[in-house]
Amino acid sequence: MCNFASLLEKREYMVNRELIRLKTVQIVYSYYVNGSDKLGEKGISTSEKELFFSLDKAYELYHGMLALLLEIRRVAIEDFEQKKLRNRQLGKNEVVDNRFVNNRLLQIISENEQLREFREKNNQFWIEDEAMARNIFNQFTQTSDYETYLKGEDNFENDAEAIRRLYRTCICNNDEVTAALEDKCIYWNDDKYIIDTFILKTLRLFKEDADPNMPLLPQYERNEDKEFALQLFHYAIENGEYYRSLIEENAVNWDMRRIATMDIVIVQTGLAEICSFPTIPVAVSINEYINIAKVYSAQRNWGYVNATLDKIAKQLLAEGKIEKK
Repeated sequence: MCNFASLLEKREYMVNRELIRLKTVQIVYSYYVNGSDKLGEKGISTSEKELFFSLDKAYELYHGMLALLLEIRRVAIEDFEQKKLRNRQLGKNEVVDNRFVNNRLLQIISENEQLREFREKNNQFWIEDEAMARNIFNQFTQTSDYETYLKGEDNFENDAEAIRRLYRTCICNNDEVTAALEDKCIYWNDDKYIIDTFILKTLRLFKEDADPNMPLLPQYERNEDKEFALQLFHYAIENGEYYRSLIEENAVNWDMRRIATMDIVIVQTGLAEICSFPTIPVAVSINEYINIAKVYSAQRNWGYVNATLDKIAKQLLAEGKIEKK
């Protein structure tokens, strides 16, 4: 139980600032592209609700990706039973490998009460993706990681490392999983690369003596990060004209007509954070929005986001318009 207690002490939460920034950029972009900026307070209110809905969906995806591991286990158990039955019918005495179906980490995850409640409420989550789960399992059994797993000691540490390797090598960059998530929710493909990091953290937190009532990662740090999301969105929208004027003034060697709307939104949201949150260092904010640009922008535009944010931040600091603690 101490493993999750130490997690909370380190202030690890599923919906962290990185995910909030990404979601806010998405919603601010949607706010302009879908014409919500012409609807006044109604447009802002609608976009705000969409922001928190998308953050809730990200937390749902976190549970869903853990549940995928159990769906893979289910098809592995099914295959194991079919092989045993076939050997019995053919009179063979071959031993069918049972290391994966008896994997201790997967057993602990299957007993987790929080995940069990999610699976009961969302029992259709992977129902159409049995073939995908079987493909993932079969792919893993062909890897050197699986061979190493079978040759290793039959203990919890080896079981846990095998599941972490399964997730990293066969799920993280799996096009079939990406397509399945796209069919389930429009938000999830953009969320998955962040959610994957939290799944891998969670897999490391389970210990052999884990209690079924042990909580998974909580969604927010009390209301602090939820308030950060709300404020960042409002600052980006309500001061949007000011930030865009700064962007245009500093677009030296850049043709504003050729700068993608998404790139402008990324810089605009970055400026909202730099100008409005005195405890967040400028360099941290700039790096975070460069990372977002790497997801959404053409490679040549990363430099634009970096250069523009850096130039405007230095200008505002020199003019005394930004205070940092």
